[in-house]
Amino acid sequence: MKRLILLGGGHAHVHVLQALAREPLPGAEVLLITPFERQMYSGMVPGLVAGHYTAAQCAIALMPLAAAARVQWLQGAAVGLDTAARRVRLADGRSADYDLLSLDTGAVMDRDRLPGAREHGLFVRPIEHFVQLQDGLPALAAQRVLDIVVIGGGAAGVELALALQHRLAGSGLERARIALVTGGPEPLAGYATGVIRRLRRVLQARRVTVVRDTCTALEAGAVVLGSGARLACDAPVIATGAEAPAWLAGSGLALDESGFVLTGATLQSRSHPEVFAVGDVATREDAPHARSGVYAVRAGPPLALNLRRAMAGGVLQPHRPQQRTLNLISCGDKRAIAAWGGWSAQGRWVWRWKDRIDRSFVARYSAPAGGGAASGDATRSA
Repeated sequence: MKRLILLGGGHAHVHVLQALAREPLPGAEVLLITPFERQMYSGMVPGLVAGHYTAAQCAIALMPLAAAARVQWLQGAAVGLDTAARRVRLADGRSADYDLLSLDTGAVMDRDRLPGAREHGLFVRPIEHFVQLQDGLPALAAQRVLDIVVIGGGAAGVELALALQHRLAGSGLERARIALVTGGPEPLAGYATGVIRRLRRVLQARRVTVVRDTCTALEAGAVVLGSGARLACDAPVIATGAEAPAWLAGSGLALDESGFVLTGATLQSRSHPEVFAVGDVATREDAPHARSGVYAVRAGPPLALNLRRAMAGGVLQPHRPQQRTLNLISCGDKRAIAAWGGWSAQGRWVWRWKDRIDRSFVARYSAPAGGGAASGDATRSA
């Protein structure tokens, strides 16, 4: 019997699980390996930080999905991949062999790249850990006014800075001062001019201090900038760009210059056709822009189809990602900015639009139909 391993509980893999619940793979054993029992939907995390959602409302439970799909679930985190032996090594010393492997683990953040970050920083990845740790900030802010610095000028950093401002200082009683360190460019650099202009006005209105400088180190009570200046900081939130998992470097897979799995139009590794990869862990050779949760969501259906065909020895179907995607950027309060190419808009109606999309995504994968339970130790040695 052939074995398919789904490594990671990312957005594409939750769709694969739902597809398997509707139509199981005949004559195949499927194993899901994830470090957590649930998948936090990243699009709702800023709303969670702002106080608009509970953690349960932002989470997709993986075990019920696996049970409905008759997929075995193994809790663990990958630390190694031997493509020659077709074996995944886990942090607890176990290993699992595969005939076909699909990677949707997401990217990671290097805790040692920024001096002092491991000791003082609050990392946004893994999201599960961040969700638990950020819960303590409101209680701390109730005791004294906090200085919070968000490091990272991309969409994640911007949304979290505005979410924290709303949660801790948006009610008129300011319990926190929020600063955003962008790394040099202005926030949302790379977006259309109209989007940047809208965001600039929002940040000014919310009294979020924008610092267009790099962060070179974290110290107890301070963020050190490239200019040599120090920002007072009680809680540095690190929302910089994500990186490829270190264990990919020794896997034998073809990787891009940043260490992400290089794939083609069928979502297969360019060097190992029995390995598929999507989302933040992969780079499309023909569409290098197609990384992140947005693209992983859309990659779910073609991934499910191609895994089924690969197990059966069929012809795989190429997936062509959209060149442009709709981006909905939350502004802390129940307002948001919409961006589509050069077009943009903002307001409460954009938030309601985003809220409906996000809630419907989570709901779509929160009520699996039928199936039997399958969990436990499903490791298999060579």
